[in-house]
This record gives sequence, structure tokens and C-alpha cells, in this order.
Amino acid sequence: MGFNLQQLETEINKISDRHIPQQLSIHLYDTIPSTNQMLWELLDRNIKPPIAAIATQQTAGRGQWGRQWESQAGGLYLSVAININIPASNAPHLTLFSAWGIANVLRSYQIPVSLKWPNDLILEKRKLGGIKSETRIQQEKIVQAVIGVGINWTNPVPEVGINLQSLSSNEIASLEQLAAIAIEGICSGYQYYLTKGIETLLPSYLDFLNLGGKVTVNGCPGVVVGVNSQGELRVQLQSSGASTEIHLPSGTISLGYEV
Repeated sequence: MGFNLQQLETEINKISDRHIPQQLSIHLYDTIPSTNQMLWELLDRNIKPPIAAIATQQTAGRGQWGRQWESQAGGLYLSVAININIPASNAPHLTLFSAWGIANVLRSYQIPVSLKWPNDLILEKRKLGGIKSETRIQQEKIVQAVIGVGINWTNPVPEVGINLQSLSSNEIASLEQLAAIAIEGICSGYQYYLTKGIETLLPSYLDFLNLGGKVTVNGCPGVVVGVNSQGELRVQLQSSGASTEIHLPSGTISLGYEV
């Protein structure tokens, strides 16, 4: 069943205190390699942001570490392109504000979602979705960003995954409503970040994070204690009775799931 643009626009208009800009252009696709890739192509054709691309299926969706993202029909595969002007070193902030924004809106619909650093949406200790941000940089500034989101709706999921339809108390009635929620989450997170800054956003982000999770770094046991303003994972290591906090950039450690 195809995605209904009119229903999506209706769902967007239902959102109270919405942050989605009126000029957002939405592009729907059946099967494409990747919604992120499609938005870069649209930007290269001088389509002006903000732009959203939504696909029924992706054949080459990518997640963290460049891994293929399972993108069967029934899931939400959506990307949003924005103009932005922040230092290139702040690229991790894109995923932080997007993840926080989406989780915040989902919780307003009584979906008890949490976050797993750096980019996963978690429900009942399993993966509900993920976020992948990409940037265009000029003179050490990020001038455009594409933020991609995948959320499991009715699509089949692996053992470590979960979809929203399996949640008995689910208040979200359609894929179009879920898309409106995801777009609102990205846009509200972006606006909060622009007006309040990362130092104000970070405590709220940490409220959603799975703090206290156990990790091993180079054979040394540790505990997740937070995320710093550079988007790095803060880990407290325990070794020979001493305690040391280290900061790990995205891509240096993978936090797994219990199966």
C-alpha cells in the first residue's frame, strides 16, 4: 500500500505547537536506493531546503558504520534536508538533537522510547529505529545536512528489533502519522538546538539515554555515565581499584543489544 501525501499533510496539521516549516516540500517514492541519497540529488538539482523524502522501501539504506539498514515495506524510511551554519566539529550534534526530538515527540504519544548512543531509538530494550546524519561542509562550516530516520512500523524485524505494531498500547494509527511525528521530532529538535544550544539540550538528551550500561574498552570493564558536549560517550573505567573516565567518539565502540 502506497504512502498517502494528503493524509500526511493532514497529520502534520494536527500537531499542536508544530515546528515543521510551512515551506517544507515532501517527495514520495516507492522503491529507491536511499532517502538520504535522494535528498542529496535533489539538493544538487537546486531544490531548496527544507525537503523531506519518504520511501516505501530502500534497496541501499545505510545505518551507523555504513551497515545496510533493513528497509522492507511496512517501515518508515524518511530523510529531511536542512540549511544550517555550525562548525564542522559539531556534526555529532545533528544526531543528538534529532534523536532527542523524535524521542520527545514519541513520548508525547505514550510510546516509552529511550535512546542508545549514538543514534538508536529503543523500545523494551530492543531497537525500534535509527538515525543517520550526513553533512555538506564549506570552509569548516556545515552548510547543509541530511538527517535520515528509519522506524519499524509493521515491517518484519530481527531478533534484536521491535516494531510499533507489537506494542499493545500504541496510540499511533498510521504510517503517515508516524512520519509526521518523525518530521516534527527532527524540526523541533533543530529549533531547540538553535535557540537553546547543546549545553541546554544535553541534560534532556541524557534523560532518555540508557545510562549505567556495561561496556568493555580494550579489555577493561566500564559503565556508561553520559555524553559530553562534543557528542562523545562518557565511560567510567574500573581497573585495579582505580576509576578513570574516558570519552569515546562515535565509531570507536559499538553498544550491543541483549538477545
